[in-house]
Amino acid sequence: MHIEEYIAARVKELCEKYHVSKYRLAQLTGMSQTAVGNIMKMESIPTIPTLEKICDAFGITLAQFFAGEGRRPDLSKEQREIIETWDELGRDERRILIQFVRSLKNK
Repeated sequence: MHIEEYIAARVKELCEKYHVSKYRLAQLTGMSQTAVGNIMKMESIPTIPTLEKICDAFGITLAQFFAGEGRRPDLSKEQREIIETWDELGRDERRILIQFVRSLKNK
């Protein structure tokens, strides 16, 4: 797979996962809908700063963008376990866990 194919597929995958339309992604990144569409249709390859804007819109890093779904680069086994557990929690459970972790930090 060529890089433009990978990037287009990954952006589409992230849009589907996070229920973000092309219009909304353009708003979140400050890009035009045409520019976002060109990336998704493989008519242009984004620069690194543009990819960073896209990653910021989805709350991921460039490393996570290129690692793909389900892979978490540069994390220890324990960190991956925490994140995998987090992914399985509901919204209320996540809120409680965040409060607990913050309370540990303040001790």
